[in-house]
Amino acid sequence: MPLILPVKDKYPAIGQNNFIAENATIVGDVVIGDHCSVWFNAVIRGDVNAITIGNESNIQDGAVIHATYLKASTHIGNRVSVGHNAIVHGCTIQDHVLIGMGAIVMDHAVVESYCIIAAGSVVLENTICESGYLYAGTPAKKIKPITEEQRALLNKLPDNYIMYSTWFTNP
Repeated sequence: MPLILPVKDKYPAIGQNNFIAENATIVGDVVIGDHCSVWFNAVIRGDVNAITIGNESNIQDGAVIHATYLKASTHIGNRVSVGHNAIVHGCTIQDHVLIGMGAIVMDHAVVESYCIIAAGSVVLENTICESGYLYAGTPAKKIKPITEEQRALLNKLPDNYIMYSTWFTNP
């Protein structure tokens, strides 16, 4: 069973038709939409501030979603893919975004819709990643506009993860 616990009388609110892996952790002031997935060893820790995750988003294996006490909550939009071992901390991720494997997004950063944050990149505090661009590096810099193929990927990835979820919920 996943570890789903209240913190200071705040209970996670988890929507309908979600897959939560048996060793995922979700605690505190967390709201998760419908048709989402939280994969193996992922941690969503709403102990120090609120975390919201929209519909059809996926939090992949080993990812950490957290916030900053009294300063920065975390908001993840609809149809967002947070890659394996990524860290999303005290920031806003809008709709149709890919946060690549091992990437880090820091406090008060905003990743606008239809962005790709490349694997291993670090989006520093207060950075605004403009809609429709690929960002990469440490610190992450605007590299180039996303291609039509990349835009299609941003639309397809959430559907893939919804499908993968059925392999576990409907064996």
